Amino acid sequence: MNQVKCECGHVNPHGTVLCEACGKVLEEQENDKTLVDMRYEGSARRSQTYNKSIIDKVWNFFSSVKVGVWLIVITLIASALGTILPQEMYIPPVMPAAEYYKDQYGWFGKLYYDLGFHNLYSSWWYLALIASIGISLVICSLDRVVPLYRALKNQRVTRHEGFLKRQRLFGITDASAVNDKNLEKVKARLKKRRYNIREENGNILAEKGRFSRWGPYVNHVGLIIFLIGAMLRFVPGMYVDEVLWIREGETKVIPETNGEYYLYNDKFKVEVYDKEKDNEVFKEAIDRAGMVVKNYQSNVTLYKKKGNTVAGEKPELEKVKDYGIRVNKPLKFEKFAVYQVDYKLDELNKMTFKLINKQTKKEYGTVIIDLYDPKTKYDLGNGYSVELLSYFPDFEFDENNEPVTKSRIPNNPAFVFKMFTPDKLEGEVSFVAIQQTIEPFGNNEYKMAFSGVETKNVSGLTVRKDLTLWIISLGGVIFMIGVVQGAYWNHRRIWIRKIGDEVWAAAHTNKNWHGLKREIQTVFADTGIKEPEDQLQSDNKN
Repeated sequence: MNQVKCECGHVNPHGTVLCEACGKVLEEQENDKTLVDMRYEGSARRSQTYNKSIIDKVWNFFSSVKVGVWLIVITLIASALGTILPQEMYIPPVMPAAEYYKDQYGWFGKLYYDLGFHNLYSSWWYLALIASIGISLVICSLDRVVPLYRALKNQRVTRHEGFLKRQRLFGITDASAVNDKNLEKVKARLKKRRYNIREENGNILAEKGRFSRWGPYVNHVGLIIFLIGAMLRFVPGMYVDEVLWIREGETKVIPETNGEYYLYNDKFKVEVYDKEKDNEVFKEAIDRAGMVVKNYQSNVTLYKKKGNTVAGEKPELEKVKDYGIRVNKPLKFEKFAVYQVDYKLDELNKMTFKLINKQTKKEYGTVIIDLYDPKTKYDLGNGYSVELLSYFPDFEFDENNEPVTKSRIPNNPAFVFKMFTPDKLEGEVSFVAIQQTIEPFGNNEYKMAFSGVETKNVSGLTVRKDLTLWIISLGGVIFMIGVVQGAYWNHRRIWIRKIGDEVWAAAHTNKNWHGLKREIQTVFADTGIKEPEDQLQSDNKN
């Protein structure tokens, strides 16, 4: 595209409205008295100049502020939809996600799952929205900041007459009323107010606060860094937030540690306030609620795997340390932190049954069933044995009156036993649940009688690792710097030029015109230079 050469000799990029050097309107129409648009100094923005190639069209699309706003609005709406129901990572691991959403929330839950909202924040289209916002921020910034920087850098002290008289603040004074002493007084007052003074052929340009013009673009840099940090959370190993339920006496591998670290739960304990012994502040709360938790804590041991192991082989563990995990006092190792977030008291762990003769009440042995690892057969000796045909940890009857389990957690265990005795070699079948026994093939001679139960407390822990936090924090700090930079300072310029027997004065600011007017009034007082008139207000009055 052809460049545009101004009469002052400066060569401007194609599409420039105001000469970068002298400010002349390059395509000025006769008798046009409208104020010049100083938003981007009349510089040539790529999005307003080129529109031929596919690259131009993509650039122009993402450089639009309206497009950026709509991308943010769509992302906010999508983010809100993701909070209507819990995300899959936060639902109990009791059944497949598709079944869970349908079982808990009906047709809406099924629709929610089918549309992919159950894993919204890691879905490709949500990440594409975030990336699109980042692309829009980059292109918007480059489209504006580069030509703006070039125009401000190339600006000359002596500005074109058409530029000055079409500024919002403009005034003309007879040169006879202004002498060199008055101009020195003006310059001294401007310097006192931290203006940078440049002179050329007796003309003056006073400028301060130019750095505030970069505030919005510093905001954009902060937002881009923030978005990069947010997207890095979906890179494996950068961000971990996993739930770990671990029972007393149980050893489990810690999620996302590649099988290197294990956790043993020695004991979980809950401490409550005693209204007789503890502070009187809690007495009213105890009377109202019945119990106020003082502390809940998991006493654990952290282990690290020694050497390499073959798949299926039990790893050899090396003790790292013992620790009491409390609320807001996590166990920390390497870049991980394990927090105490929940608990469950007295969860069923083992159930004991006795094989007895229903008429004689004679016992023929005891069966202890581990509810998390039940055996298929139990030999009681002397020809007596019990086979576990079916096990339903969380039993209920479905719509067909068939026994099913709602989850893998033994909240309501039920069993189908087949009992073998010397006089019943073919065996007898019995369905046994809590407070319920069904003999589907007629009355049995033997039965499995409930004898006892063993419970254990369960600790609900959260394993967290966040390598993106410093990136997100850096983006937030840079964003706030941009906010302060753009909000608390103004870019102010005052031009004074001698033209024949007149002294022209003009001024511009990117905001706070009232403050600029008061400053000019103070600077020009008793110097003979007339205070510039606000042409925008004059036009409105007319």
